[in-house]
Amino acid sequence: MTKLILKTGLLIIAFLNFISCSDEVIQPLEKDEAVQLQFPSYFPEMTFDQNENPVTKNGVELGRKLFYEGRLSRNNTISCGFCHIQEHAFTHHSHTVSHGIDDRIGIRNVPAIQNMAFLKRYMWDGVIHNLNQQPIIPITDANEMDSSMPEVIAKLSKEGIYKKLFKQAYGDESITGERVLKALSQFMATLISADSKYDQFRQGKLNLSSEESQGMVLFQQKCSSCHSGELFTDESFRNTGMYYNTQFKDAGRHRVTLDQNDWMKFRVPSLRNVEYTAPYMHDGRFYTLDAVLNFYSDNVEDNPNLDPQLKQNNHVGITMNTQEKQFIIAFLKTLSDKSFISNPKFAE
Repeated sequence: MTKLILKTGLLIIAFLNFISCSDEVIQPLEKDEAVQLQFPSYFPEMTFDQNENPVTKNGVELGRKLFYEGRLSRNNTISCGFCHIQEHAFTHHSHTVSHGIDDRIGIRNVPAIQNMAFLKRYMWDGVIHNLNQQPIIPITDANEMDSSMPEVIAKLSKEGIYKKLFKQAYGDESITGERVLKALSQFMATLISADSKYDQFRQGKLNLSSEESQGMVLFQQKCSSCHSGELFTDESFRNTGMYYNTQFKDAGRHRVTLDQNDWMKFRVPSLRNVEYTAPYMHDGRFYTLDAVLNFYSDNVEDNPNLDPQLKQNNHVGITMNTQEKQFIIAFLKTLSDKSFISNPKFAE
């Protein structure tokens, strides 16, 4: 009789455990849905391949969490969001160049990561051509996160929340380097900035002020040969007459190609949200837009590799007087997208 009661009790306990485990396993996952990336019709064609990496609600959420995850760095202290701060259009406003693990100093200013789904090249030297591969650079760079994909995978695999998030995004709990990178790129693909005053003007919703309108005309005359299109960059690499910084020993595109013709050529950055992204240039040498325009009008250094646009009619630089500079800056500030830097869906 005692054995029967004991056996019955064990069966009941086993049954209850089975129910508990079954409930946990069969608990329905939140329905995953495709994310429709919204942008104006006048934007360039999207380069991000959604057939290769479909953007989904759960994929973006996983990427957002990974973007703010310190475990992507060697000592768990540096996340992507540590340097790419939303209120500064995902740049690092307080540093001229990146500060990474163990307070190591990089060699380049942190670039904005808006509208990356439309770009063809990434990084100041264009070494990356696919957004799905872009995050591998900061993760493995010794001065940034100083980690490796096997190390990242090992850490994330120990966390139950990530097993759940990867299953929601990809259908199973397998955590791989490819999935980590693709989730990050899905999140970055959603960082579309297209609601500035300029965009509202472009869409016929409001008019620019007199100063802004004059600035736009001057910008088109003096700046748009490089900062062209609706992203305000032609994505080319140009030598703009800046001195070689011996502290960082960074010759730009030359680091990738080893071609002397690429010496001190850097990718032309987008000017969207430029009001929020100081300091400026590849090494953050200028703290204000006034300083940038003063450089182009008065301090461009002539050299054999100087971009032809900055050496015309026996003049080096861009001719601008003080008032013209202020008009141009007034126009540049119309490219500021306040809703983009305050959008809660991007934040940690």
